[in-house]
Amino acid sequence: MKQTPFTDLHIKLGAKMHEFAGYNMPIEYSGIIDEHQTVVNSVGVFDVSHMGEFWVKGPKAVEFLQRVTSNDVTKLQLGKAQYTCFVNENGGIVDDFIVYYYEPEKYLMVVNAANIEKDWEWCVKWNTMGAELENASDHMAQLAVQGPNAKATLQKLTEENLSDIPFYEFTTSKFAGVDNVIISNTGYTGASGFELYFYPENGIKIWDAIFEAGKEYGVKPIGLGARDTLRLEMGYCLYGNDLDDTTTPLQAGLGWITKFADNKPFIGREVLEKEKYEGVSRKLCCFELIDKGIPRHGYEIANEDGEIIGNVTSGTMSPILKKGIGMGYVKPDYAKSDNEIYVKVRNRNLKAVIVKPPFRK
Repeated sequence: MKQTPFTDLHIKLGAKMHEFAGYNMPIEYSGIIDEHQTVVNSVGVFDVSHMGEFWVKGPKAVEFLQRVTSNDVTKLQLGKAQYTCFVNENGGIVDDFIVYYYEPEKYLMVVNAANIEKDWEWCVKWNTMGAELENASDHMAQLAVQGPNAKATLQKLTEENLSDIPFYEFTTSKFAGVDNVIISNTGYTGASGFELYFYPENGIKIWDAIFEAGKEYGVKPIGLGARDTLRLEMGYCLYGNDLDDTTTPLQAGLGWITKFADNKPFIGREVLEKEKYEGVSRKLCCFELIDKGIPRHGYEIANEDGEIIGNVTSGTMSPILKKGIGMGYVKPDYAKSDNEIYVKVRNRNLKAVIVKPPFRK
């Protein structure tokens, strides 16, 4: 298995380790519920160095990004980031990711760890205009510092005023004595915080500085288990569960990152325009269980007559709400808020209700 700059440290700290996207990653340390509560109430640190990073450079960078991404990159200003996705010829999602407008004619794409090779091949395949592409995934590390005390913790380590970096904006600055660290106000937890990008050789120095600065707030390392429960409480999609090559952005409620602008001849556009006009065949929705139980990926969803109307894509027991919550695709007529549905768990039909995200207010 591949390692991040922090793998040996995770093992030393007693983390429960498991393979994820080819990497030996920490799943939990003190327990998923405790780690979840730490991020919601104070500050936690995630090693997300397994994520992929691609640079797109040169005079053809914008043309390339307009071709392969669903969102309109021409609307990006320097120092801002944009959530978007790759769409295939059938309208399905190849991956969802973030684009950073780093410098003139220079963009950074941060893609999902499990899709690095697939995404890179996709980019190379569609780079017919000759943009400069660089797969920097093995040369960048990343820590996500999340929670209401994240800003106070990180502010001790940089002269940049972190309050001047709005959501989905970033800067490149000295951090913890390390030059050229990208400090990005993004996150996948629903708690405020920042993501830091840096060269792997500086990883331990930055880790140690964060944990010293956050000591007064009870900072803790957080594993991928709590990362999943945190994102699910916010109704955030996970590629491979809620999104895949067969689900379209419109079905997934991502029409807001799907722009049919005149200057965007993106892959799959005609299929999605047709779907927008005719209507989707299914919709991704969030639901809370009324009956006791835990919904899991792959469980069927039925109506009150027992007819199968969809399936669960993500589910867990919410550490905050203390009830089963989930996401899943259902027929459009059933996707309205307050509609009752039933999740089939073995021989039981558990009553649930459609709700608007986020679950954690």
